[in-house]
Amino acid sequence: MRVLLFAHLKELTGQEHLDIPSTGPLTVEGFWTRLLDLCPALASQRPHVRLARNWQYAQPGDRFEPTDELALIPPVSGG
Repeated sequence: MRVLLFAHLKELTGQEHLDIPSTGPLTVEGFWTRLLDLCPALASQRPHVRLARNWQYAQPGDRFEPTDELALIPPVSGG
């Protein structure tokens, strides 16, 4: 499962993406557990980040497949 990182999330991890090994589907909670095990620096960002799966915003009940591409979407502002 590939996870794309943007803006300050990329700076926190020093990476543009992470590859998370998965042998089966993950719930949203399972995904966060696995991600934070690999990259604890993202823990403080969790309340502020939206998840997108395959270019669509993810919903709380979604399940992520090993072939999915996920993106962590940080808060944005514009004007």
